[in-house]
Amino acid sequence: MMASGVLARLAALVALFGGQSQGVCEGLQMLVVLDGLRPDYVTAERMPHLHAWSLGGVVCERHHSVFPTVTRVNASAFATGCYPERHGILGNTVFFPEVDPASGLSTGSRKTLMRIEEATYGNLLTAPSLGEILDQAGKKLLVVSSGSSGSSFLLNHKGKGAGTIHYEYTLPEGLMADVQAAIGPPPEEGYPNEKLNHWAVDALLEVGLDRLHPDVLLVWLSDPDHTAHKGGMGYPLTNEALSKVDAEFGRILAGLRERGLFDKTNLFVASDHGFSTHTGRQDLSNVLIAAGLKTGRGSTDVVVSEGAIYVRDQERERIEKIARLLQGLSWIGPVFTQPAKPGGSEGWVPGTLSRELARWSHSRSGDILVSAHWTDEANEHGFRGTTAQQGVAGHGTASPYDIHNTLIAGGPALKQGIRSPVPSGNVDLAPTLLHLSGVTAPQSMQGRLLSELLKEGPDTASIKVNERTHAARTPDGTYRLRLVLSETQGRSYLDYTQVERSGRQ
Repeated sequence: MMASGVLARLAALVALFGGQSQGVCEGLQMLVVLDGLRPDYVTAERMPHLHAWSLGGVVCERHHSVFPTVTRVNASAFATGCYPERHGILGNTVFFPEVDPASGLSTGSRKTLMRIEEATYGNLLTAPSLGEILDQAGKKLLVVSSGSSGSSFLLNHKGKGAGTIHYEYTLPEGLMADVQAAIGPPPEEGYPNEKLNHWAVDALLEVGLDRLHPDVLLVWLSDPDHTAHKGGMGYPLTNEALSKVDAEFGRILAGLRERGLFDKTNLFVASDHGFSTHTGRQDLSNVLIAAGLKTGRGSTDVVVSEGAIYVRDQERERIEKIARLLQGLSWIGPVFTQPAKPGGSEGWVPGTLSRELARWSHSRSGDILVSAHWTDEANEHGFRGTTAQQGVAGHGTASPYDIHNTLIAGGPALKQGIRSPVPSGNVDLAPTLLHLSGVTAPQSMQGRLLSELLKEGPDTASIKVNERTHAARTPDGTYRLRLVLSETQGRSYLDYTQVERSGRQ
């Protein structure tokens, strides 16, 4: 039972931030991404501002990150409304042999992404993004971010509209002088990253809203992910990071009210992915080297880029040997390969599934895609979900704790005070933001309009949802793989994968 003090504070916050106008939205569409925000973080005790605001809007109970559940894959999905199979950013680490033939490249760096953009003749993303689409419609996008320079760049890599404000750079470049004149130079990052998040919100309010007047705003705040990677879920500094970033969200709401924009703003709060406790110690490259399936670190016969494995000349025998090795390792979860036949759900290596089911089949894709094994176990602080990855805590897998993330929405065009059981995904935000801006989404977008969130949209109870399972197993039955999808309104969403090995899970 909540303490009376918490209840009183919650009531006050509902009075301040709750309730949406019945009018028609006149201009601003806004997405705030809180990096790595699990849905179970959003409580009255941990995040009172966000929780109170959510009571007056729509909480999406079956929201989905895009797999692989890493930041830059999802930043690209927010920007394009597409899966990796279409937007072309396949991981936080990507392989472009024309840039580096022996190793993956970190997408966390804008400078690295600019090298890829140059090497691909302007095709860093292989689908049009919000900034470009809005620009053609005579409207403006602004990105404000305290996240990595790579994630901010992917949100508006062409620098269209009002541009981008990031602590390392701005687009256009001359905007940085105006930003620093208004709010001062950016501070150093920290744990929690409160100072940089605060600087970004200052930039949003005092430069973005007061001077640039965008039609669509994408705001990215780096916590809790930034701090949770260091200490994990339930770690005191992570709890502090949640409190601090919630206070910044409160400042955004207050800033909208002060400017008379609150009742004219459709606001979406999402995360790029969920989060899990890590329990693993293995390194994929070292395993392949030890098995004689990769010559050595820095070799080009086999390149490991995060969970993607590229085999030179697509040598089928070596691909099959690698896949079979992975299927026998207890810390490896799903293994994806090329489909056995066009439109087939199974991969051509027995016991694997097609990478098309993971929405990961692009000309840049590796020969094999793997993800770490997961469990339902709780950590010492009671947060469920572990994955057999290196480090303290993080994301990236096909675990439901990494895939199922946060989406909360409120505004004049949206329903009030409901919880939606209809599956949705990060890929759906771009077409929905365009619709609310009066712009038709291009056919390139694979996401759908979240019509069930709209005030005039269908009742969520009337929307049919199906579950579909795809399965594969090795001929001897020692490795069994299931992939579960939710299907609704002509779209499917990856819920999770599950692997069993010879009776142990």
